Amino acid sequence: MCVLTLGSELFAIDLRHVSEVFEVESVTVVPGMPSLLTGVTNLRGTVITLVDLRGTLGLSVTDAALPFAVVIRHGTRQVGVLVEHVPEIHSVNPEHLLPALQAGPAGARPCVSAVLRLDSRLSGVLEIPQVFAQVDGGSATLSMA
Repeated sequence: MCVLTLGSELFAIDLRHVSEVFEVESVTVVPGMPSLLTGVTNLRGTVITLVDLRGTLGLSVTDAALPFAVVIRHGTRQVGVLVEHVPEIHSVNPEHLLPALQAGPAGARPCVSAVLRLDSRLSGVLEIPQVFAQVDGGSATLSMA
């Protein structure tokens, strides 16, 4: 699992979906994009759409730029998820995964499929197909690089 911080909280992404992590040098805002999609950046000649999941995850959205992006892929599509930091990579045993709250109180998060217990910390596991569903819901006509 790739562990990352977003809104000062820990989240995890299955490494099978992670292409790379890079420092975002510049973002080109595209007019008319929903707030989830912050813009695009050039990564070695490839245009990467950048996504800010803080609002979707119920986290505080500030004007501070998120300095890193984790490029995730689902099938042939890819997108860069903006994050504060990527502090760790962990091997995970199945007994460290707990079910996530799927509906109900405000604590439920649409892209979180499980909770990962790391020592004394908890991390929400981002479900990549659900992340792409959020992106598609925000802009059905946007082409993912």
